This record gives sequence, C-alpha cells and structure tokens, in this order.
Amino acid sequence: MSTTHPIESAPRDAALTSVAHATDLVKTYGSGAAEVRALNGITVDFEKGKFVAVMGPSGSGKSTLMHCMAGLDVATSGHTYIGELEVGALSESELTQLRRDRIGFIFQSFNLVPTLTALENIVLPIKLAGGAVDQEWLTFLVEQLGITDRLSHHPSEMSGGQQQRTACARAMIRRPELIFADEPTGNLDSNSSGEMLNFLRRSVDEFHQSIVMVTHDARAAAHADRVVFLADGQLVGEMLAPTADAVLEQMKLLGH
Repeated sequence: MSTTHPIESAPRDAALTSVAHATDLVKTYGSGAAEVRALNGITVDFEKGKFVAVMGPSGSGKSTLMHCMAGLDVATSGHTYIGELEVGALSESELTQLRRDRIGFIFQSFNLVPTLTALENIVLPIKLAGGAVDQEWLTFLVEQLGITDRLSHHPSEMSGGQQQRTACARAMIRRPELIFADEPTGNLDSNSSGEMLNFLRRSVDEFHQSIVMVTHDARAAAHADRVVFLADGQLVGEMLAPTADAVLEQMKLLGH
C-alpha cells in the first residue's frame, strides 16, 4: 500500500547507503528583487539499487535538483555527493571524469548526435574515453531494447521510441552506478513510454542499477520504488510503493 510521509531532515549513513545525496542544497538565479530561489535548502538521499522518481508542479525545482546533483549546474550553497565524492569540490576535469565514468544520462530530447548511426551514438562515451567496447554487454543491451536491426540507422531514420531506446543504451553502455533520467518518456507515445519504463524497472531489478527520474507523469512514477515530491524548491513529502492513483492524489494536493 502506498504511503506518504514527510522527508527526514538528514540521510542516515548517506555515504554508505546512498548512490547520491544532497545536504542543505540551495540554488538561486538572479539577484535582489529579481532573485529566484529554485532550490531552498533541500536535503535528500537516493539509495543504491533503487528507482526513485522526482515529482512536483512546474517550477518546483525538479530538473534543477537533478542538474545540481549531477554536476551539470553549480549549487549556490549546500553539498551534493555522488557516492563518497563531493561534487562541488571537484575540478572541471574531475567533474568530466565523474560524469563519464559513474553517471549515465537520459533526456527527454534524446540528445543523439544526428550525423552518427545508432551504434556510433551508443558507444560514443566509450570512444571518447579511449576505452574498449564490451561486445557481449553491447549485444545484450541492444537486444533487450529491441534496436538490433536499427544500429546502422541515423536518428532521423528512427522513431522517437527507437531514438530513446538508443539513448538508454548509450547511458548504460559503461555500466554507470547511477542514471539520471529527465522526463525520459516525455516525447514518447504510450506504447514506447511503457517499453522504456519497463526496461528501466528491469535494469534496477536485474542489473542492480540506481535510477533517479524526473517526471510529471504519475504512470511513469508508479514504476519507481519511491517518489519524492517537490514544491517551491523544497522537499515536501515522499511515497513508498507508489501507484498512479496515489501519485495523482498527492500532485493534486500540491496544486499541480
């Protein structure tokens, strides 16, 4: 049964149990009267080997939280960690290495390179790092995602669902410890969306992947182990064992 309760004030043994966590995270844009406080003192942890959805009304800070935790944006104050590494203490080159080696990204807009084939897009992170492709893992990924017959195609020759599955394979090709997914089903039809979410769920259950997914879709959130809710840049609650109906009810309370 789904339950909703307040977020705890601090993670417990976060470095040991969390794949990522943040403490007193603040992000502001602008200054003076024009200042916007996108994140207002957030403390949260994301457990290893779990699928967590982040939800809230538009402007609640969902994507900002993800971007700050992944080192794609710089927090105004507070601390964010990937495992034991404090993101804000890393140099630009160390940040690049962190994102390359330990984090995978899946975006609503796919972010595939249009001049590369699906296969070239998938292995691009490994090629950029000068590594060798694990052919067995590559074959397994593309078979599981149903894109084996699309590997020679360019993004313009693939459907939205095929492009997103290619982006998913790219995110997972280096077996990162954490995947950040920002509205990964936002541009997909219901069938493609369901296939993508089922694969993400399986990657947690079978490959012990850790996933943090920003979404506005209650049906997508229902695939997660846990949902955390944001409003006005603050964490206002969480739900364990979420169902789509329960998530919708909670979003109504937040004025979604």
